[in-house]
Amino acid sequence: MTLTEQDITTLIRFRHDLHRHPEVSGDEVQTAARVQAALAALGPDEMVTALGGHGVAAVFQGAAPGPTVMIRAELDALPIRQNSAAAHRSLAEGVAHLCGHDGHMAILLGVAQGLAQQRPATGRAVLMFQPAEEDGSGAAAVLADPAFAPLRPDWAFALHNMPGLPLGQARVSAGPANCASCGLRLHLAGRTAHAATPDTGLSPAPALYDLIPALVALGPGGALASGFRLVTLTHARLGAPTFGIAPGEGELWVTLRSLDDADMTDLKAQAQDLAERLAAQHGLQLDLSWHDDFAACHNDPQAVAQIEAALTAAAIPFGPTEGPMRASEDFGRFAGSGARTAMFLLGSGPDCAALHDPGYDFPDTLIAPGISAFSTILRRILG
Repeated sequence: MTLTEQDITTLIRFRHDLHRHPEVSGDEVQTAARVQAALAALGPDEMVTALGGHGVAAVFQGAAPGPTVMIRAELDALPIRQNSAAAHRSLAEGVAHLCGHDGHMAILLGVAQGLAQQRPATGRAVLMFQPAEEDGSGAAAVLADPAFAPLRPDWAFALHNMPGLPLGQARVSAGPANCASCGLRLHLAGRTAHAATPDTGLSPAPALYDLIPALVALGPGGALASGFRLVTLTHARLGAPTFGIAPGEGELWVTLRSLDDADMTDLKAQAQDLAERLAAQHGLQLDLSWHDDFAACHNDPQAVAQIEAALTAAAIPFGPTEGPMRASEDFGRFAGSGARTAMFLLGSGPDCAALHDPGYDFPDTLIAPGISAFSTILRRILG
């Protein structure tokens, strides 16, 4: 496809519109509507909406039978207040696109423009605008949706912009790409008492003192290699903020992290056993719940080879990643559908604010190379 200067300007305008109107995971109603309207104008052969919540998939059919190739972008923003004076800054209080999903969507719309100009020769291209990536629920919900079954891909690709890497340069490697992670919330209930007679109550404080170091010891971190485990305390609370009441309840939030799913299963079992044992030991009631469950993300070697060949053909400089990322990404779940999956990183530049930073903004200059990379992947596989 040939992108004109006007095409790029239109896509930048589209991204800025998305940036002004961000929505958090599970609430992407208007974002999905904007994406759907933009795609409808391009005349895809099929459009599937409300996938796994608010997901949207546009299908461009080839003339002859062949594989199905899915390219994924994300719909959701973050519950973080933006610190920006840009004209396109977020208009939603306390919500902003601070991970670049608005840019990823603009790239995927640009790919759709190319497919509208020229359909694949074979197979199908499925452009998936996925909901709820940030809390780990979106890919699983899409996969569980019966409407996704007819779209199941043979290949699935994604990118993520990455501050710190040279602007416009790509990084990709086969093997482990992102850690599995899961949030664990523990609520401990005892009995309140007057602060003058704490012995008449049952405080969870001693249990919390025992739990915090014991949980952290289950995941000491270290090198990102086989067996890596990390447990991070993210929130702790004990009783009410008052001087007259000895606490009768408290809670801990921790994030469990591992390099592969088998280790995560084992780590979750150990954490749950520890919490149940210490709660019983201290005579407390325990309410335990799991949140933000991300599977590990692994790049298939054959899918990586397709990315590397496309980057070479598109004259996009690239090299290997420095290793797996501790941060999680729910794209890896699509490997469970039988697809060969891989994600590459596209550098946002050394001066770009970090992802999830209040001052972050997706560099518009990445739209063109992102489109070129994905379009070349599609043409290589589908013709």
